[in-house]
Amino acid sequence: MRQRHALIIGGGIAGAMTAMSLHRAGISSTVHEAYPSGADDAGAFLVLFNNGLEALRTVDAHRAALDVSFPAERVEMLAHTGDRVGVRPVARGTGADGALGPRTLRRATLHRALHDEAIRRSVTIEHGKRLVSADTASDGRVTARFADGSCAEGDLLIGADGLHSVTRTLIDPRAPAPRHTGQITVCGYTPEVPPEAAPPPGTYRMIQGRRAFLGCTAAPDGEVWWFANTPGGELDREELATGTPAELARWRDHVVSLFSEDASPAAEIVRGSRGIVATNAYDMARTPVWHRASMVVLGDAAHAAAPNAAQGASMAIEDSVVLAKCLRDLPGVPEAFIRFESLRRNRVEAVVERSARLNDRVVPRPAEARPGARRDDDSGSDWLLDYRIDWDAPVGDDAGARA
Repeated sequence: MRQRHALIIGGGIAGAMTAMSLHRAGISSTVHEAYPSGADDAGAFLVLFNNGLEALRTVDAHRAALDVSFPAERVEMLAHTGDRVGVRPVARGTGADGALGPRTLRRATLHRALHDEAIRRSVTIEHGKRLVSADTASDGRVTARFADGSCAEGDLLIGADGLHSVTRTLIDPRAPAPRHTGQITVCGYTPEVPPEAAPPPGTYRMIQGRRAFLGCTAAPDGEVWWFANTPGGELDREELATGTPAELARWRDHVVSLFSEDASPAAEIVRGSRGIVATNAYDMARTPVWHRASMVVLGDAAHAAAPNAAQGASMAIEDSVVLAKCLRDLPGVPEAFIRFESLRRNRVEAVVERSARLNDRVVPRPAEARPGARRDDDSGSDWLLDYRIDWDAPVGDDAGARA
């Protein structure tokens, strides 16, 4: 039987991980990345919780992330008064690599680590390939056409092209656009934080301020990495810029001002920052159509959550593994896509809703104002962090992908 070949659109974290998952399932692929380098948001950082790391471990790719990240063992919550209101462990899992999650690293670092690992596994990655259209023939074969005039053919096309996905609109021209959440996420790096303000080693400190929310952790060299979820409308690229000293100082002073009336250490942590990145926060409550014929979307292209739950990368990694299993175990591509959606939709939409509720701490809105708002109890996170994928279990079994 001829080996199937996938066209993967998007060379970010989701694209590289999808290529590796397909490779393990015996399906070849080519990654088509629109940008010359593919590493966007180079200054931002992210957190991989143990569910994302366990999904990486399913295809033996976790070491690539572990080697370039640093851990935390607990989360500490502070009020705007500076008082500790709670602490809980967050590291889970056992095995040769010990407990997993959360691990903190720059987005560009994870992007490069997964790309290098994919290339080591003989995955082809082509840059400068911006998708403009795609057609499916009667035999199910897909032809993708790119802005540079080139085209590529495959047995299926996977849209891993992120929040502003072209693939999503090709599958469904009526697909909803991302929604700005009323929040600007600002992250930064402070090399010298007074000991009384710095988070303890191995700790993610979360501070609920009167006007904004700040999370931070200390890197091995002592530098404090922080993010702030701040209220604000959608801004253009120039308004978000932090590249010049004046732009950086403007954003630093803005975030400091949001915490200046609090008695917590948040303002002190931000005040000495030497690097800052500001981004708009978006989500999509529900994408009605994930697939059509031989095309499908995953990751942020299918389900975008506000960054508050820090699960965007992990959800994309999980998606890639489950989709590869479905394509491995089911005879037809459309059948595999249907099963993939049935295994993933409820989980990822619950994460989107959870992130929306966390966003309400910064931008309060009534539940009825959120499309698709859920009323279920979310007091625990076991359903989120303890999710495991059994690579060896056939997709037809409930154990194939379970929370």
